[in-house]
Amino acid sequence: MKYALPPLLNLPKPLLVSLVLLQTSAAVIAEEKTDELDSTEVVASPIIEENHVDEFSGVSAVVTEEQIRDQNALDLASVLKRTPGVQISRYNPVGAFGGDQGGAVSIRGQGTGRPGSEIKTYIDDIPMYMATWNHPLLDLLPVNGMQSITVYKGPQPHINGNNFGSINLQTKTVIEDGLHGSGRLSGGFFGTITEQADVQGKYGDFDFSLAQGYAKSDGHRQNGYGELRNVMGKAGYQLNGQWRSDVTFLYADNKAGDPGQYGVTPPIGEYDTVAGMVAASVSHEHGDWQGKFTLYHNGGDGNWLSQNTYFTGFADNRSNLLSQYSMDGFRWKEQFSPWQGGTLLAGIDNEWLNGKVTNLGAQTGNPVYQFATPTFRLTSPYLALNHDVVLSKNWVMVPSVGVRFYDHSHYQSKASPHAGLSFVSEDLTVFGNVSNGVNYPGIDVAANAGALSNVPLNMFSGGFLPNFSANGWQNLSPENVDHAEVGLKASPFKTTKIDLSFFIDNVKNRYVFDLTQGAYLNYGSYWMRGLEASVKQELFADWSLFAGLTLLNPSIPNLPYTPEQAVTAGINGPIGPLRFSFDLQYQSRTWALNRARNVGEVNNQRVEAFTVANTRLAYPVAGLGKKGEVFVSVENLFDKRYVYRPGYQMPGIWGQIGIAASF
Repeated sequence: MKYALPPLLNLPKPLLVSLVLLQTSAAVIAEEKTDELDSTEVVASPIIEENHVDEFSGVSAVVTEEQIRDQNALDLASVLKRTPGVQISRYNPVGAFGGDQGGAVSIRGQGTGRPGSEIKTYIDDIPMYMATWNHPLLDLLPVNGMQSITVYKGPQPHINGNNFGSINLQTKTVIEDGLHGSGRLSGGFFGTITEQADVQGKYGDFDFSLAQGYAKSDGHRQNGYGELRNVMGKAGYQLNGQWRSDVTFLYADNKAGDPGQYGVTPPIGEYDTVAGMVAASVSHEHGDWQGKFTLYHNGGDGNWLSQNTYFTGFADNRSNLLSQYSMDGFRWKEQFSPWQGGTLLAGIDNEWLNGKVTNLGAQTGNPVYQFATPTFRLTSPYLALNHDVVLSKNWVMVPSVGVRFYDHSHYQSKASPHAGLSFVSEDLTVFGNVSNGVNYPGIDVAANAGALSNVPLNMFSGGFLPNFSANGWQNLSPENVDHAEVGLKASPFKTTKIDLSFFIDNVKNRYVFDLTQGAYLNYGSYWMRGLEASVKQELFADWSLFAGLTLLNPSIPNLPYTPEQAVTAGINGPIGPLRFSFDLQYQSRTWALNRARNVGEVNNQRVEAFTVANTRLAYPVAGLGKKGEVFVSVENLFDKRYVYRPGYQMPGIWGQIGIAASF
């Protein structure tokens, strides 16, 4: 099909005019106030901290705890919905309903399949997701206690593998000596309560951190509740000047209700998640040679309670789908400079996955089926190299190349090469990268085929079908994407930062389930073309502005979570003694999630365009410590009607008041 990027002029005129006027006036004000800006320290950027281009020309967006605070984000979905290039779906003010469309996340259109996703999530570079169904569960990833959240856009084999994009949450690093801590408590509409606390300590060579969080809401609709509970800790010891050891743990226990489609279906079930993670690492730093070795285990449950059932032959018209998973592995990474100006990165990731699925009658407790998956092993060594070539006094060229190799216990081996080239100066970086992303079928294919093969009769789409084959997944191949991106980072003025990138993704070998054959197949391909642009403008007197635009154009018209146009913008700064934050998100009309990977599945659910604005006002209180404040936040400031899925109306205007303290 002929490709043309959707024109910016298709944005709603009030939004377009506001953004243009805001940016124009911001640049003028900033230039007029240059002398004042030289002596002013901007506290935090709105929306994201930065768009980052690394030494291998990989692109990512970084959100820090300051943005999480200013957005009053109660969970990870709240953070991600404001990040350029990221789309989410949710039902409720708190919690992500992971059993269906209420907990989905995609990056530039990747990650739109269920079960299974091309997106993986990590904590401190350790995989943390629902392995049984091979997709992220956002409630398992708390935002309290996190130093930063990084969204890697496109496959980046030198960072991690087995995905087309990823999200990594980095826990806080202890720097200051002594004992320090902070806490936050808020409450508001719909019985929403949030409580967070963290403490860090450093005594000589020993340091530790502990974070605990709780959030709940009754929801704005019947059965639209959510409750998140988590605790996370880390302890480290500096063995000598070069070596240290660390142990990290996380426990999360959550639930979220499904209120059903308004006026169509009654409230539908509950999704409960419980998971734990423990990791032990040894790291070293010898000048420009640094490395880390980590052993980890995580496991948990994702239980979809009282869901609608498709199976005949038992009394209940609902069932409880219980899913358990276990994930073990190690990660070893080394980085050093073999010669002046060169950097060599090498490592190996290894993991073992297994899980179990049990379907019980919701009322009788009788088993409909139960199936344990085989154990999947994936080993992926990788190597990457770059070199700084000084072209002149002001310019450095940085070419890079690398490859990740995959060896799987059940599927064919693959290699995932990548290359990049950046031209870097003080005020301008021009970059390009190409990479091949590999995404292996997870144990979801074995769980789905094996479980369904235990059902004597099945009824899908109104017809009876023969038994499924428990081995119908074994002939699959990994999914692939060829990714290419070019862009620039520019600072035309001291107070202005501009980011621009064009990207193309060619997705191949997507795995789907053929109900007529009772087997998984690699079926079809599609293209994604797009553009991302953003500007960060420092204003006068500690004010800061950010605006970002994402344009997406897939080759198939009904790909979910791919709005042609999406805008995110924000501004923050002081008003007298108060600190003011404001953000908005706009997305054009788009398709909602087609959950099933079934051949012939028709995606006919669309959601209309919407613009949602939020604000937060805080009053610093010196007596409550450096982070002490009282605050009020308002979501959906202009009381707009919008949905992420047809029939799932999101809340109108609502808000919270709270207090924070630190020592």
